[in-house]
Amino acid sequence: MSAGHPSEQLRTRRAGTDWPLRLLSGLALAVVAVSAVALQPEIMALLLALMCLFAAREWHRMVRTVPPPHGMAHVQTAVTALAIAAAIAAMLWQAAWAGFLLLAAGAAAAAILARQRGDNAPWHALGVLYIGVPALSLMALRLVSGLNGSLVVLGLFLIVWSTDTGALLVGRLVGGPKLAPAISPGKTWAGTIGGSVAAALVYGLYIAMIGHAAGQAALFALVFSIAAHLGDLLESVFKRRFGTKDTGGLIPGHGGALDRMDSTLVAAPVLAVLVFAFHFNPLFGGPW
Repeated sequence: MSAGHPSEQLRTRRAGTDWPLRLLSGLALAVVAVSAVALQPEIMALLLALMCLFAAREWHRMVRTVPPPHGMAHVQTAVTALAIAAAIAAMLWQAAWAGFLLLAAGAAAAAILARQRGDNAPWHALGVLYIGVPALSLMALRLVSGLNGSLVVLGLFLIVWSTDTGALLVGRLVGGPKLAPAISPGKTWAGTIGGSVAAALVYGLYIAMIGHAAGQAALFALVFSIAAHLGDLLESVFKRRFGTKDTGGLIPGHGGALDRMDSTLVAAPVLAVLVFAFHFNPLFGGPW
């Protein structure tokens, strides 16, 4: 899509006028997210389950190729949301294996429901994993033993948020060559680099505030921010595949729940693999 295309021009105008609303809603969501992470794990689990419910609704609506019978769209969303909520509950009870089995069962159920009406079965099934695995990853990181899980998850959020914000601001101010015009025409190389630098600065300061190795943390965030960028691009691939600009209108200035979660959907599983498979300490100090 060229920069002169009418829909691209509309997107540019909206980006220029929606930023105050985007900022306010983003701050409100950040307050809710930080509060949930800082409180009991059960509170975070409830918030995760709620966000996954909205995300599941948006995903099934986006990938649908056949109009569902009356009420069937809600059934498909409910099946996915219940599978993910049950998986999160299993993780709370320290039964990660059960959580992943529940996600697999939810994906199978989503595929069967879609196939019965000749719909896009593989994509409906994929949604359960695309949303559910990151949710389990976040819950596992919150409950990690030997580290302060609240600080780990908050640090992940700071990297993701600063990457997104830095990319948005620098991309608008600098402009320049596009990163992947065939996938996401609005993203630039300048914005991508600016987002990574912002993540390094913010995360380095965060780790310094809790008294650990700030320089190492900044370098880690600089590299790890690639996962956040990839999450953003991956959802752009999905939306372009199905001809969707925003997955929904739930969050003013941001779009849908999936639009707000896109970077986290890749970053959370990547960090979980680093922590649980390689015993990486994302706090760069303290017990492990």
